[in-house]
Amino acid sequence: MTRLSLLFAFSLLLNSCNDDPPKLNEENAVEPPNVSGVVYYKTDSKLDVAYANLKAALTKNENIGIVQEIDHAKNAVSVQMELPPTKVILFGNPKLGTPLMQKNQLAGLDLPLKVLFYEDRGSVFALYNSTPYLASRYDIGKVESLSQISDALQNLVGTAMDAHPVQSSDQDVGLHKGVVSVKSSNDFETTYTKLKSSLEANGNLSIMAELDHQKNAQSVSMKLRPTKVIMFGNPKLGTPLMQSSRGIALDLPQKMLVWQGADGTVFISYNNPAFLKARYQLEGNAEQFEQITKALETLSNGAADAN
Repeated sequence: MTRLSLLFAFSLLLNSCNDDPPKLNEENAVEPPNVSGVVYYKTDSKLDVAYANLKAALTKNENIGIVQEIDHAKNAVSVQMELPPTKVILFGNPKLGTPLMQKNQLAGLDLPLKVLFYEDRGSVFALYNSTPYLASRYDIGKVESLSQISDALQNLVGTAMDAHPVQSSDQDVGLHKGVVSVKSSNDFETTYTKLKSSLEANGNLSIMAELDHQKNAQSVSMKLRPTKVIMFGNPKLGTPLMQSSRGIALDLPQKMLVWQGADGTVFISYNNPAFLKARYQLEGNAEQFEQITKALETLSNGAADAN
């Protein structure tokens, strides 16, 4: 593919407790997040207060590192669009996350952990991917640290929101459901460098965060094969999706996982936009999803190409 077509495709890219929580009673719920595989909380408190509560708790915990904070509403304003208050905070504890990736490196696509906060007509919601969802998607249900993550999330978010958790009715997905993996002809570092360079070369895209899962594992005396995730976006395309379904902010900005398998083979993995469209039950935005799909294919193939 020519450099011109690569740049064109890139310019289209997307923005950017131990008890199980109760099942959702749809008749009594007021505008709940219509998303499979999540745990959510609802409060009448101010979003900024709940968000600050969680951030303060994360900051006080020496085992947890805040990776990034993303204000989607602010990003929307930067491109002359409107979005009600919508924020995401990304954080992790390598002592708990590394064992998941030791079992299945693809779990790094949903790490670090993310909590989405958004306001809807006076009510504030907070949601995150449930551990049953992660367990079924990556076959990591027997990893001991997963239950610890579940308990920690319920305690942290429940306290911040001063609310009880509700689990959406549909929790399980198929193994590796919605994950696209492209085999690279290059070594790990070359693949990642080509991917990052392509993102940096495009003025419509912003790199939001990078995380070296292997380096973080080493920081707690654990081993992990080369595994890095990079997050990037363009609010001109991401904002309309969130205007249609705020829940999709849980999977925004876009992200790609570069990882090296046991046999040395390198892959680039990302979420299939069609999977996200179905997960968040978006009936519109067909043109945007088509553009995003083509751009992600171009980006991953470009990084995997030996030329």
